[in-house]
Parts: sequence; structure tokens; C-alpha cells
Amino acid sequence: MNGRKHNRLKWLWISMFVVLTMAAAGGIYISTIYNSVKATVNEVTHEPIQAISAVASKQKVEQRETLNILLLGVDEREGDRGRSDTMIVMTLNPTNSRMQMISIPRDTRTEIVGKGITDKINHAYAFGGNEMSVATVENFLDIDLDYYVRVNMDGLEQLVDAVGGITVTNERAFNLDEYSFKKGNIKLNGEQALAYVRMRKQDPEGDLGRNDRQRQVIQGVLNQGASMTSVTRIHKLIDILGKNMVTNMKFDDMQNLVTNYKSVRNELTTYQMTGDGKFIGDIWYLMVSDKEMGKVHEMIEEF
Repeated sequence: MNGRKHNRLKWLWISMFVVLTMAAAGGIYISTIYNSVKATVNEVTHEPIQAISAVASKQKVEQRETLNILLLGVDEREGDRGRSDTMIVMTLNPTNSRMQMISIPRDTRTEIVGKGITDKINHAYAFGGNEMSVATVENFLDIDLDYYVRVNMDGLEQLVDAVGGITVTNERAFNLDEYSFKKGNIKLNGEQALAYVRMRKQDPEGDLGRNDRQRQVIQGVLNQGASMTSVTRIHKLIDILGKNMVTNMKFDDMQNLVTNYKSVRNELTTYQMTGDGKFIGDIWYLMVSDKEMGKVHEMIEEF
């Protein structure tokens, strides 16, 4: 990935489901994979936060209750924490075998919990990392989060390539840099996936369209991860996630999710929060109404 692409792409995502489906993939959950995943999760990626009770979350998983997970995508570099330019609340309902992903626009104006100011919601990560991001989203939507997963942008290209590429359904044909994307089902490698999700100016829906493509790529990685059978590829995937992912889950939590929540991939519902753009001074914000916040709160609570 060249420097220009890295500088211009200010988002990322991914969930621990790649690890979960990988570990549970048909018949290859052998001791070497088991030990490698366990060591990576517990020693490298695990980072608890005070805003979420580990005990309460574990109990909910064991009792197969609905879970809310915050996915944070950041462009974090040495000496610069960056911002969480992708924020998705993922709700998992194992009883009805479905999951829901709701995207929060990065420019949404809200209270930054713990900072005492009102600012763009993606600045919460710059001010206070995972802790402040979780607290701010919980306050914004009046919900409880059970887990969070943060992934750095550096891992996206490697991740898509590690699962052997992904297939997405493109709603409109477009060209970007040296890449051409036709309408319909298309296969993407890592570099192509970066370009695919970067496009915004040619999309009449702007950020809304880009966020939809982000969700497509997430689903594509999940689908490919679930069908992986190569031990070599799985070890490579573990290494990529270990270098780019942080979560408050421990290995036992992931094992419980594999057992109790693997059916949620059967049905996926997505939603993009909306609002009105407004300049305050010389800064542009997305103003989300109380009605929209209430609607999304109910979507999550009733899911």
C-alpha cells in the first residue's frame, strides 16, 4: 500500500469474528491452531477497559443473551493515536440467529464523555482511546456495550489477501486511480478492497455509500474466514490480527462466542445513521436529531 493511499484512507473496521470462524472452521481446530490463537489473544490483543465489566459480559455470553459490540477502525501511526473514523455498533442475537450493524458517521456532533466538551464523535478516540470511545458511544445511543474491537488500518490489505480475496456486490460502476470496478459481483484482492471502500466523490450518497461498501467488505471477510481450511493461511491470519487488533475479549470469551453465537451470520441487517450537515464556526459537523438517536436506540434494544 503506497503512502498516498494510507494518508487518504481514514477508516478501518474488522471484528473478532474472523478469529472465531477461523478457529471453528471445519475440522482444523487442532492443538497447534488452538495454542497459537490462545497466545495471540491473551498476550497480544487483549486490552480490558473500565467502561465494560468483563464479568457481566462473560455471563451474557454464557447465557446466550443479545450482545452489543463496538467496532472501531483507526488510522494509528507512531506518535499519533489517530481517530476512529469507522464506528459500527454490532448487535448479535443468537436466539433468532441474526446480527445487526449500525454505522455512526465520524462527523457526528456529540458530548465526548470524560473530556467535558462537545465535538465530533471520532475525536473521542484521539482524546482518550478505547475507553473514551466506548463511554461516548454508550452515552450517545443510551446503550450498554459488552465488547469492543479496534483494528488499525495497516492490516486491511493484508487481511483481505490472507483470506484469499473477497467477493462483493457493487451497486454502481466506477473508476478510481488505476482500478475499474464494474457493477455486480466482483472479486477483490487487498489493494482493490482499499480502493473500493475509499471511493466517495463519485457516489451520490457520499459517506453513506462508502460506509455501505465498508460493511460489504466486512461481510466478505467473514464469509471467507468461515470457509478457510488451510493451516498456513490461518497462522498468517492470526499474525495479522495480532499486529493490528485490540479487544477486551480473552480467548475463553471467544470460545464461548464460537459455541453460542456462530449462527448469527445467518442473517445480517445494516443501517446508517443520518443527520443534517452544519458549520459551527469553520468546522463542519453532522447534527443527528434526538428522533434519530431514539430510533437507533430502539433498533438496538429491540433487536
